[in-house]
Amino acid sequence: MPLRAVLWDLDDTLFDYTGSDRAGVLRHLRTEGILDAYGGEEVALERWRTAMETEFARFLAGEVGFLDHRRGRARTFLGTPLSDTEADAWFGRYIAHYEASWTLFPDSAPALAALAPLVRQAVLSNASTANQERKLAVLGIRTRFEAVFCADELGHAKPAEEAFKRACKALGLTPGEVLHIGDKLDIDALGARDAGLTAVWLDRAGTGEEPPEGVRRIASLAELPELLRGVIGFGAPSTIR
Repeated sequence: MPLRAVLWDLDDTLFDYTGSDRAGVLRHLRTEGILDAYGGEEVALERWRTAMETEFARFLAGEVGFLDHRRGRARTFLGTPLSDTEADAWFGRYIAHYEASWTLFPDSAPALAALAPLVRQAVLSNASTANQERKLAVLGIRTRFEAVFCADELGHAKPAEEAFKRACKALGLTPGEVLHIGDKLDIDALGARDAGLTAVWLDRAGTGEEPPEGVRRIASLAELPELLRGVIGFGAPSTIR
């Protein structure tokens, strides 16, 4: 069955979320004058990551909305019972520093351009639609994608099979006609494989780890066009329906 579309993960695949977040939160904590109070750079960053992972997991589980998850991150990190208004204001100041640090990985734009004549392209993300749509626009790559599928509108988050299958259905394609690429082996690659998609794990850390059966590993997006041409094969882009 020919490959007709690529579903892209966004954060830490095309967009340098980890680097942007690190730079943004450190600037925020310095500006707030509280970096030393939370143990300095590395200790504060670990506390920040733990707060993010805890509260984002609640969002993915449907326990809280996207805005409330942000409020939870502020409260969990600070260890302070902030009101909604206070939490929104504090997190909003972080967002300003974070967004000022937004950047794509150097291999992202060239890969998107190289794939454009080969396959259709869309985004599949566990973040909120509004957040990812804005991010793609600011980063200047929104026009590369015919659709943006996110957990809040799909009703399912990766690695659930339904998240992948609903995105494929929206494209008018079967899972066998779609490749998904992402930086998370468990959430992206294994989730895609188990849903019947071609699964590619982007191992940016260069672990060299042998991927599980049914998963292809690449260390850079520069490898993806050749993978499509030579290993998997591709078909003519079909019209969305």
